[in-house]
Amino acid sequence: MTLQEESLLPQHVAIIMDGNNRFAKKKQMQKGDGHREGKNVLDPIVEHCKKVGVRALTVFAFSSENWNRPQYEVDLLMKLLEETIHEQLPRMEKFNIALRFIGDRSRLSDPLRELMSDAEKKTASYDSMTLTIAISYGGMWDMAYAAKRIAEDALLGKLKTDQINVDLFDNYVSLSDLPAVDLLIRTGGDYRLSNFLLWQAAYAELYFTETLWPEFTVEELDHAFCVFSGRERRFGKTTEQIQQAKIEN
Repeated sequence: MTLQEESLLPQHVAIIMDGNNRFAKKKQMQKGDGHREGKNVLDPIVEHCKKVGVRALTVFAFSSENWNRPQYEVDLLMKLLEETIHEQLPRMEKFNIALRFIGDRSRLSDPLRELMSDAEKKTASYDSMTLTIAISYGGMWDMAYAAKRIAEDALLGKLKTDQINVDLFDNYVSLSDLPAVDLLIRTGGDYRLSNFLLWQAAYAELYFTETLWPEFTVEELDHAFCVFSGRERRFGKTTEQIQQAKIEN
C-alpha cells in the first residue's frame, strides 16, 4: 500500500494526545515540561497529514474535565494554547490549512477567545486541510449544546419536532461540515474515548498505542494508517455486501 492512495486513507483523523505528564515523570523533568514537549510533536503530525491527503485533523488539547486539574497545570495549558495559536498562524498560511476550535468557550479568558476567533477568521479561506483544536470540549457537552440549539429553533418555529432526526442533529453538532471521523488515535496506553467526539466518531476505527504523546512519531502515524487500511468497515452491512459493492464499483 502507498499512503498516497487516497481511498485507503482516513479523510478525518482525530487524536487524543495523552501521556504528557507520564512522559515528564519518565524523563525526570519538571512539572509542565511534558506538556511543552507534547506541543512540539503536533507540527510534524499536521504536516504529514496534509502531505498524504488527510482532509481534517482534530486534536484533543483540553477537555471539559481538565478544568478539575491543579490550577498551576490549567494555567500552563492555557498559556501553551495561546503560544500554539500564535505559532500555528504562519504555518497555516504556509500550508494553506484552516484552523478552527471546538468546545465551550464561556470558561476561557477574553484574550484567548479573541485570539481563537481571530485565527479562525484569518485562516477560514485556506482549503488544503482543516486543523481543529478541541479546547474545553466534551462530547456530551457537544450533544447537549446541539439539543439546546435544536430546541431553541423549534420554539422559534424554524423547525418542527417531526423534522428532528439523525441527519438534522448531525447539522447541529461541532464539525458538521467535515467528514465523520474515520480514524481515532489515542496515545498513552489508555483504552477509552474520554468523552471525545462521541457523535462524530460513532463509526471511527480506533487505534490505541502505549506510546506517550511526546514520543509519538510520523512513522507510528503511518503505521496507524496502515492498520486502518487493513480493516473492513461494514457500517452495519455484511462482509458479502461490502465485497459485492466493491465488485460493482
